[in-house]
Amino acid sequence: MIIINVKENESIEKALKRFKKKFERTGVLKELRARNFYEKPCTARRQMRLKAAYKQKLYAQKNY
Repeated sequence: MIIINVKENESIEKALKRFKKKFERTGVLKELRARNFYEKPCTARRQMRLKAAYKQKLYAQKNY
């Protein structure tokens, strides 16, 4: 469960923004969307490999 302590004189908008950031970092929504449909393990592994290759390509470009 995510707990956000609202500080004194802090606006609700700022507290809500902090809550949204924390919620996004937990990955709950991403996992929920992933569980909507069954994905074969080989397909999931392929997606992970493609994502890793893409990240590595970006990292290599950044370091040049």
